[in-house]
Amino acid sequence: MQRRVDVQEEQLKNSFLSRKISNIEETIMKKLMKGKAIKVALTAAVASAALSLTGCGEEEAKGIAPELYTDSLFAVMKADRTNYTKYVIKRLGPKGANAIKPDEHWQDIENGVLLPAQMFRAGSEAVAEMTDKFTYTLQSKWPINSQNAPKTPMEKEGLEFIAANPGENFYGTEKLGDKEYFTAVYPDVAVSEACTSCHNEHKDSPKTDFKIGEVMGGVVIRVPL
Repeated sequence: MQRRVDVQEEQLKNSFLSRKISNIEETIMKKLMKGKAIKVALTAAVASAALSLTGCGEEEAKGIAPELYTDSLFAVMKADRTNYTKYVIKRLGPKGANAIKPDEHWQDIENGVLLPAQMFRAGSEAVAEMTDKFTYTLQSKWPINSQNAPKTPMEKEGLEFIAANPGENFYGTEKLGDKEYFTAVYPDVAVSEACTSCHNEHKDSPKTDFKIGEVMGGVVIRVPL
């Protein structure tokens, strides 16, 4: 009789502990669903989705899609260049605090600093010294400097496309030499008066009526496949 009572008490204890654990787990899950934990869960889901079964049930990890790769790179490039233009050139330049002098010949003048396009090209050259996994350049149908004109049929097609389709990107593949590349072209939009005035007032500019918000050129990102 005593053994039966002991068993019942043990069962009650186990039931109580199970409910307690369940309540704790529920509380933890609710906390995890708040704030940044959601981002972690989404990241894990994306990573899991990148795996697929092939052959005899063998699990194979797929690499990131070229389009997603170049989109991510461009997001960083655009943010950096936009902030440099707005918060350095515009704020500290002649139309702001007048503490710096943005100029294409910045090295030859006192307090001279690179123009946004030159800063962008300097970053591109620095990246090229560190990796060959991707390249990027700033190009235009209306370049002030001829070295910024499109050089391949794919680049020309991409620049034409983004100029004719504001807000859209261009993607394609091309073969250069013996290598195939994924090439993406993104619109380079005038984000401030510092952009438009520089081009509109330059003696070598083939187009002098740019307005804020207009496509002035394109960022070409190329990834070997």
